[in-house]
Amino acid sequence: MKLYYSAGSCGLAPQIALREAGQSFDLVAVDFKTKTTAEGDYRQVTPKGFVPALKLDDGDVITEGAVILQWIADHNTDHDLLPPFGSRQRYEALEWLNFVATDLHKNFAVMFSPVLDTETKAKFAEKNLIGKFDYVDRHLSTHDYVLGAKFTVADTYLYNVLCWPERVGLDISSYASIRDFMARMEQRPSVRASLKAEGLLS
Repeated sequence: MKLYYSAGSCGLAPQIALREAGQSFDLVAVDFKTKTTAEGDYRQVTPKGFVPALKLDDGDVITEGAVILQWIADHNTDHDLLPPFGSRQRYEALEWLNFVATDLHKNFAVMFSPVLDTETKAKFAEKNLIGKFDYVDRHLSTHDYVLGAKFTVADTYLYNVLCWPERVGLDISSYASIRDFMARMEQRPSVRASLKAEGLLS
């Protein structure tokens, strides 16, 4: 398998999940600006041009981070990365995957935009992100992980996105439960190995 990523982007979550599943894979870095890799034109891998993308051994390509995470979990069921099909907990995990994808990840895209000024971004964050952090922090105040004591792929996506506030000038250090969650995640070997692979941890 090959995981196409760009350092610090949303490709971190599936990389962590693959390591949790004990899968071997190659990392292929994508240049965001040129949409190229060491292999050539990244659009030949996925016409969307976005990361992450997971290329399977048979050549099939899966895109969209939340979907890749579900695929990893569903093809490595012995690692319990998602609750069983049909269970209420599974739908709760999927709720979180979709919440992170649409309410957090999508809003951060605005914060990374090069065409908006700092004041506009600050106003946007106050209206569209701060309340989401409040919700996440309250939830994590009674949960070690998204589903409680049990780690799932939903945690990889949440962790991935919660790495971004500092990069866009948002201070979330006052959220004690988020801070504890991030520290807890960073104790996992899969997370540390993934950060090192992306050059984000020495």
